[in-house]
Amino acid sequence: MSGGHSEYNPSNGFTKWLDARLPLPRFVYDSFIAYPVPRNLNGWYTFGAILAIMLIVQIITGVVLAMHYVASTAGAFNSVEFIMRDVNYGWLMRRLHANGASMFFFAVYIHIFRGMYYGSYKNPREVLWILGVLIFLLMMATAFMGYVLPWGQMSFWGATVITGFFSAIPLVGTTIQEWLLGGFAVGNPTLNRFFSLHYLLPFMIVGVVALHVWALHVTGQTNPTGVEVKNMKKETVPFTPYATIKDFLGLSLFFIVFAWFVFYLPDYMGHPDNYIRANSLKTPAHIVPEWYFLPFYAILRAITFNISIPFTDIVLINSKLGGVLAMVGSIAILFVLPWLDTSKVRSASYRPLYKQFFWVFVVVSVLLGWLGSKPADGGYVIAAQILTAYYFAHFLIILPWLGWYEKPKQVPPSIADAVLKKKSTAAQPAE
Repeated sequence: MSGGHSEYNPSNGFTKWLDARLPLPRFVYDSFIAYPVPRNLNGWYTFGAILAIMLIVQIITGVVLAMHYVASTAGAFNSVEFIMRDVNYGWLMRRLHANGASMFFFAVYIHIFRGMYYGSYKNPREVLWILGVLIFLLMMATAFMGYVLPWGQMSFWGATVITGFFSAIPLVGTTIQEWLLGGFAVGNPTLNRFFSLHYLLPFMIVGVVALHVWALHVTGQTNPTGVEVKNMKKETVPFTPYATIKDFLGLSLFFIVFAWFVFYLPDYMGHPDNYIRANSLKTPAHIVPEWYFLPFYAILRAITFNISIPFTDIVLINSKLGGVLAMVGSIAILFVLPWLDTSKVRSASYRPLYKQFFWVFVVVSVLLGWLGSKPADGGYVIAAQILTAYYFAHFLIILPWLGWYEKPKQVPPSIADAVLKKKSTAAQPAE
């Protein structure tokens, strides 16, 4: 799907001149108009386009907000209030940016789960998947630093708690923590560093997204059947207008929900304590990050025990370091997912056992998010430990085991056969 002769024909003298020197129109035509996509793509494949548009929204609104933001502990909180009250449409820019972050993560989680369900990480798309996980990591770093910028109570104490975990890393942990903070505690240098990185990282994301799209165009788009394209004429359609119309519909529905939060529930996904100016002498009763970090926060807090050499008092990994390793590992394990899933069948549509375990994994992830919002005591910790164990077991035990035990359904020989069979089944009259 990635190769082939370009069908672009310059329409006038200027485009012919430009095409001979900088074939940008040809690149756009080949990549976003004539690019062949499988004809059986469903609505779950629209989230890639949604994420691209949301990245643009976040960058534009972020640049506008940066023009009025003051990156200092004395002026940050007041500058946010100034943006909301005195800057023309500043309230709109901030609400779009703050709620846009939540909607961005909502879309990326669906995009990741869709990739896991349809096996989009399997050969030959391993690099495509790895680049996607890297984008996810950069998003998390960008969002965390952005959450600190309003300099409210939750911003300050969230930064204090999260950066404090770096000190658990042996040998270099304290040095990394001091570099991030710009000192020995969260303060003005911390805010300046986070503001600079928060402004820079989205442009790094754009670069990795370009590589992600490039890798997609090299290997070709997957589809719900998981079968590779064999006949370009019968099994594919041009990206425009077929896929663009579907993407436009998905975008329209997504932005209706986005607009609902922006105009009617602008503070629903925020924390009330973050509308109070940061106070280093008053700790909030319950420190929690934004909702999209909660599953990993639950995993971090689930490790409440030390790992010691049996029958001795020698501690190999204390609970603090263990929590950090578990949290990092819960994301890092996604990088090696293509090699953990040993099944040769790509799509869950033909893997009945995997489909069940997949939905259990989705429920476990949602429950971890809920537990991350609860106090770290009593039954909540026990539940988090059980679900954390299952989270890692899904990747390290269940997926390899399913590869040799599961008996998948018969996979159609081609996309055309799968589509025709589906149509013939739907057309059969009821008895």
